[in-house]
Amino acid sequence: MAEEPSVEEPRAAAGEAADDGSAQPAEPAVQGHVSEDDVYEALEEIIDPELGLDFVSLGLIYDVEIKDGDVHITFTLTTPACPIGPQVTEQMREFVGAIDGVRSVHPKMVFDPPWTPEMMSEDAKFALGY
Repeated sequence: MAEEPSVEEPRAAAGEAADDGSAQPAEPAVQGHVSEDDVYEALEEIIDPELGLDFVSLGLIYDVEIKDGDVHITFTLTTPACPIGPQVTEQMREFVGAIDGVRSVHPKMVFDPPWTPEMMSEDAKFALGY
């Protein structure tokens, strides 16, 4: 019957963002708290399955823009032939979308400039023997 509320109803009624990153439009105070550091921390959870390192350390994240709870992520892959693009896009939506205040996540894959090993962090270069 209609007496059992869904899991999302209590959160929406309390004025909080849902765990899936969706937020009610009338929550500008919550949306303003998303930081670039929060987004990069979430992106560190995305691991390249062949290299075993995260996308941030590998230098695969080119840009993050945040405006009113909308997060735009420009990223690349180690090679255009890499088949994990759709998986990475979904992981970005999942992990970044889970941050309080994120309304939507818009991943954009690019190949210009092409990725090179020089773009990796010093720790990633060390781990991979560069």
